[in-house]
Amino acid sequence: MNPFEILRFALRGLSANKLRSGLTTLGILIGVGAVILLVAVGNGSSQQIQDSIARLGAGALTVSTSTTGQSGGARQAGSGGFGGQQQTDTGPRTQAKKLTVEDAKALVDPVSTPSVESASPVVNASSQTTTYLTSSHSIGQFVGSDSAYFKANNKTLRRGSLFTAEQVASGAKVAVIGQTVAEELFGRVEPLGKKMNVNGAFFTVIGVLAESGSSSSGFQDADDTAIAPYTAVQGTLTSYGALSQIVVQAKTPDAVDAAQAEVTTVLNQRHGSTDFQVFNQASLQSAAAESSETFTVLLGAVAAISLLVGGIGVTNIMLVTVTERTREIGIRKAIGAPRGAILGQFITEATILSLIGGILGVVAGVVGSRFEIIGVQPVIAPWSIGLALGVSVAIGLFFGSYPANRAASLRPIEALRHE
Repeated sequence: MNPFEILRFALRGLSANKLRSGLTTLGILIGVGAVILLVAVGNGSSQQIQDSIARLGAGALTVSTSTTGQSGGARQAGSGGFGGQQQTDTGPRTQAKKLTVEDAKALVDPVSTPSVESASPVVNASSQTTTYLTSSHSIGQFVGSDSAYFKANNKTLRRGSLFTAEQVASGAKVAVIGQTVAEELFGRVEPLGKKMNVNGAFFTVIGVLAESGSSSSGFQDADDTAIAPYTAVQGTLTSYGALSQIVVQAKTPDAVDAAQAEVTTVLNQRHGSTDFQVFNQASLQSAAAESSETFTVLLGAVAAISLLVGGIGVTNIMLVTVTERTREIGIRKAIGAPRGAILGQFITEATILSLIGGILGVVAGVVGSRFEIIGVQPVIAPWSIGLALGVSVAIGLFFGSYPANRAASLRPIEALRHE
């Protein structure tokens, strides 16, 4: 019996009980679709995490005063600053010195810090109640810094302009606001040129930032921000002196590690101890990528269980089919059908069921990935499609082998006597 005849007999056998064949196919469809879709959700989640981290600033370092007040050797920690980045913090406990504007200026030296492009002093005046006419809004993060801060933190201007070095030097009361502030405080009014009252100090809005669509700390809206010259913020909202942090921008992403070492050396010399922490954005991205890969693999493994259940369903249905068609098998063997023909027919039937279910599962997974799931936009991994489809065919061959062998092993006399 040639392969075409085997295929014809297999298709005829499947069409004899369409409902049973359809339900078996549905089991494989769900398994394959789940694998593709859950892996896509894992990839999408990973992509969102990476994008959020990248928005915080590519090649950026954040220097802050050590919360432990230590100096000496070195250790790694996983929290603080931008959230979980690499930090240098070591040695016996000592009185921590405050970061100053002079520290920031010392970090931009072509001789001692050749890998550093800019170092922006940062003063945080968070949760500032702001009013405009009859509207009011509590800004989540009111930041005072210089003009280099925008590039270091990957802040993109949507309209208007950024403040200049001259405005920083003169302490001009100007501000660039985020989308959330623009919407909550000004509503439909164009904010450019308007003065907003920040705890009694009037700041003129000169620019509006593009929407970042990320959370800077996991809970805080990154667009609920206002950025003004640090001199103006110190003069009106905070006292002069200590900085909240210094944001350092490396010249290239590849120079981040070198910049971190240079910053650590310079501040050690200025402070006489390591009473500060240097947070490395690149190491956070690496850690997030590793966690996301583990999450994706876990999701794929969970989905693979449904494929296994579908395979067991194929075995069950094929065993029922063999039992129902025992007399047919006996007749075919009595008139000379070889063992290979019987074996091939039932393996072909199981493989066809799995293949159709696999193809429909791929379609379902791809269509499902078009929709946002629990706040995540799935991103299809091409390898997951090939893997899921290949596994579905393998399931047909593997789980169909036992029922096929059982059918091929039946003796004609016993098969013909079967009721």
